[in-house]
Amino acid sequence: MPLNIFQFDIIRSVRKSLLPTIYYALIGVFVVIISMFFVPAVGELIKGPFLFLSPFIIFSLLGAVLIFLTVKSKIKGKHRKLLILTGASAAGFFVSILLHNLLYALAIVAGHIVLLKYVFEFLHIVFFILAIVVCPLGFLIGAVGCATIFIKKRKKK
Repeated sequence: MPLNIFQFDIIRSVRKSLLPTIYYALIGVFVVIISMFFVPAVGELIKGPFLFLSPFIIFSLLGAVLIFLTVKSKIKGKHRKLLILTGASAAGFFVSILLHNLLYALAIVAGHIVLLKYVFEFLHIVFFILAIVVCPLGFLIGAVGCATIFIKKRKKK
């Protein structure tokens, strides 16, 4: 059964109203992740392998949802680029951590094959730098840019 024009308008408005919610949830999870490392009480609260990984997984999933909603919405220009940068940096953070660890393990396993060892070591270093430097900086740049645009839009209304 096809959707009528009214239903498309409802879906589009839900997507647009969901964008800031996902964005603010992403900021909140980022604060939790940073707090895990720099606030001992939060680090003690989140112990265990699953509890430790859950904020990272949620962060990446929210980043993927932000990218999806941004692409599906009709946002154009700088705001679109900043939202995609924020979402891609969030989604890429956990993926880069996983690939870094996987490639490090493969470098150890393939230690007797010299060429593979060096390729895997190079790649695990690249993904380490992506996870530790590039993704957080990209996220901060995108998040601050989006925050200023959201604030400007709120003031106009």
